[in-house]
Amino acid sequence: QVQLVESGGGLVQPGGSLRLSCAASGFIISSYSMKWVRQAPGKGLEWVSEINSSSGSTYYADFVKGRFTMSRDNAKNTLYLQMNSLQPEDTAVYYCQKGSRRGQGTQVTVSS
Repeated sequence: QVQLVESGGGLVQPGGSLRLSCAASGFIISSYSMKWVRQAPGKGLEWVSEINSSSGSTYYADFVKGRFTMSRDNAKNTLYLQMNSLQPEDTAVYYCQKGSRRGQGTQVTVSS
């Protein structure tokens, strides 16, 4: 059974950093392209980043380029999203996604 469990969110001041994790079970993450998406209050889902299954290449939305880094640990079957230089507009619930399946999400709040 496919399961995705996000963690690592929290409250951080502008300019701060967080590292999100997504523990996957029921499938092998390196066999699938995986995404991070987010949903800000009152807004729709927004694509943040993606990692290619075979090459491991990563792709980012323009608004996070240079600030966020997506990676995976195949041994732990876990995805990560390192988020630096966080800004209030990054406040959202962050989800990892396989196809159309998402986890429960983790809340990131950037505020002074």
